[in-house]
Amino acid sequence: MIATDEIKRVAVSQREEIEDIFERERIIDREVDEPSLMRYIRFPNILAVLGARRCGKSMLSWLLFKDKRFGYLNFDDERLHGIEARELDKVLQSSYELYGGDIEYIILDEIQNVPGWELFANRLRRTKKVIITGSNSNLLSGELSTHLTGRYMDFTLFPFSFREFLDLSGVSFSKSDFYSTKKISRVRLLLEDYMKLGGFPEAYKFGARLPVKIYEDIINKDVIQRYGIRYKKALKDISRYLISNSAGEITYSKIKSVCSIRDVHTVRNYVSYLESAYLFFILERFSYKLKQQVIAPKKVYAIDTGIIGSMSFKMSSNTGKLMENIVAVELLRRKSYWHNRWEIYYWKDHLHHEVDFLVKEGQRVKQLIQVTYVSRKEEMEKREITSLFRASKELRCKDLLVITWDYESSDGQIKFIPLWKWLLQR
Repeated sequence: MIATDEIKRVAVSQREEIEDIFERERIIDREVDEPSLMRYIRFPNILAVLGARRCGKSMLSWLLFKDKRFGYLNFDDERLHGIEARELDKVLQSSYELYGGDIEYIILDEIQNVPGWELFANRLRRTKKVIITGSNSNLLSGELSTHLTGRYMDFTLFPFSFREFLDLSGVSFSKSDFYSTKKISRVRLLLEDYMKLGGFPEAYKFGARLPVKIYEDIINKDVIQRYGIRYKKALKDISRYLISNSAGEITYSKIKSVCSIRDVHTVRNYVSYLESAYLFFILERFSYKLKQQVIAPKKVYAIDTGIIGSMSFKMSSNTGKLMENIVAVELLRRKSYWHNRWEIYYWKDHLHHEVDFLVKEGQRVKQLIQVTYVSRKEEMEKREITSLFRASKELRCKDLLVITWDYESSDGQIKFIPLWKWLLQR
């Protein structure tokens, strides 16, 4: 049992820690639509902010409630280890005693660390405006979804985009700057830094060792501990394999043979756990036939190129693959923040012509995207262009885009755009 006074001590120290960060450091506004997120909790709803560990969920929650009086407790704290669901009422009591009995707003950070927390959150949302955060996409798939039934809204937060990274670096970019050779040169250099360090906010404070620490915490805390993994080495081998094959095709049977695992179902489960912890994203191959879509190889992308660079020497030297990984995460970020109806796939036909990304909205294929590390059109492989035209004809999509390193053109049927410029677009 944990005493109310101990919960208050933890709550006060956690609040002081975050308030100190706001005072000492430059906190940038995230690109999310804050008014829309606040509308989700205007009624007796819960807003669930989900995303990878250390991507900024706590700070976003504070920014949303910055003009409010609110209670806050982060359950990813060893001092609260072992707290049980029946003791969660003490959290509410502590908030009343610390901040007043009329407090309306509550943030429950990393609440998934308390087994059986769902009923408490469901009761709390009837009288309070509640934000919960979690580092697992399955946070809402259990009892909470049963009890709430339309009384929650979930939102996935990603690490910093390149636009947010520039903001943090103190670099503004106006329309006129697109014609400034000096400004473009600086932005290109910053893009190289962004590819190396990635988008986790603290990486810019602590350097390249921070993504390694985040990776280890996700593996150990969000996967091994959460799911009670027995074969820890097998899980870690699969994760390393996925990192080294980021932006590539994978099959569960290939992973089984490479990692010397007996059962393909174990592989499938372990990959799903890693995906649920937001360490990887799996894209399916597009097909109008659901069966073909399910059985086809998948493509895997890591949440952050900083983790790729820290964990995989092979991948960190492959700029084209890193570019593709950045584009994949940016597409998923735009889907989460602004375009909820998007679906993201890759495309490949029986002759192995491949298109890196297919963006679908409703019943319509909206855009086809290739990513290639070239600075001149002459460097581009003919197969990449042929694949775009084949997909365009088959899918009846005329919006064809090639994202390059440093080549731009809008002549003809295909638009070419440098990666830095595409990342600066909304």
